[in-house]
Amino acid sequence: MSEVSGFPDILPSFTWRDIDADGTRIRTATGGEGPPLLLLHGHPQTHLSWHKVAPVLARRFSVMLTDLRGYGDSAKPEGGEGHVNYSKRAMAADQVAVMRALGHERFSVVGHDRGARVAHRMALDHEKAVEKLVLLDIAPTATMYARTDMEFARRYFWWFFLIQPYPLPERLIAADPDFFLERHIAGQIKIEGASDPRVMEEYRRCYRDPATRHAVCEDYRAAATIDLVHDAEDAHARVTAPLLALWGGRGTVGALYDVLATWREKADDVRGHALDCGHSPQEEVPHDLLAALDAFL
Repeated sequence: MSEVSGFPDILPSFTWRDIDADGTRIRTATGGEGPPLLLLHGHPQTHLSWHKVAPVLARRFSVMLTDLRGYGDSAKPEGGEGHVNYSKRAMAADQVAVMRALGHERFSVVGHDRGARVAHRMALDHEKAVEKLVLLDIAPTATMYARTDMEFARRYFWWFFLIQPYPLPERLIAADPDFFLERHIAGQIKIEGASDPRVMEEYRRCYRDPATRHAVCEDYRAAATIDLVHDAEDAHARVTAPLLALWGGRGTVGALYDVLATWREKADDVRGHALDCGHSPQEEVPHDLLAALDAFL
C-alpha cells in the first residue's frame, strides 16, 4: 500500500494510494469517518465521477473510491483465456481485497453502470461482506442480453461493438478516442452542464491510454461471455443484502425495463425509484442521489 498524488482540488480532504489487491494494483481514494462505504464507477469514467457526492458522504461514512481494474490509474492486466481477468467475479474480488486491506470486512457498496455489475457479483460471491447494496441505472446483465431487441441495440450499441474480437473495436476507437468518449458520455447525460470540465479531462487522459481501451473491451467481452456463464451457474442464487435500485427517468434502462421487477427476480429485499436525470445521477442530480442514499444507508 503506497500513497500517490491525487486530485485534492476535485476531492478535497481525500487521500490517494495504490493498494495491492491479491496481485492487482487498485488506485483508491479515501476520506471521512464512520461506517465503511465503497463507491464503484462505470464506463467510461473513473473514481472521479463521484466528486459531487463523495465529500458529503464523507461527513458520515468512511468513503472508499476506487478505479476498477482496467480503468483510470488501476492496473490493466491482459484479459486471459475467455476474458476471465475481466469477469465481474475477478473485478469484485479486487474490491473486497481493497476493503480488507483497509480494515473493512463488511461494508455497503454503491455501484454505477459497470461498477454496479461488479457490485451485483460481489453481493453473490461475498455475501457476508456486503451490508447494503445500491445499484445505479442498470438492470441485470443476463436480463438485458436475454431481452435484447432493436430498440435496446440501437440505444446501447456499444454492448455489441465493444465485444467484437480483438483488435477491431480497439483500433477503431484509437482513431479518435476523445471523440468516442465524449459522444458516449454526451449521449447518456441528459442534464446540460452536469460534467465538470476538470473531471472530463481526466476521463480523456485515461481513455487515451491504449491499455485502458483494451481493458474496456475485455470488460464488455467478459460481460457477454464468462459473466453470463457465472450468472447461469448462479441462476437460483439470491442477493440477500437490502438492495436499492435507482435509475435515470430520462434514460434507457427505465424506458425499456421494469427495473424493480428485474431486481426482484434476483434479490430478496428490493426498493427504489427513478431520478429525474439520464444515466449518471451522481453527476447530474447529486442532491437527489444523496437524499436517496441518506434514507437507505
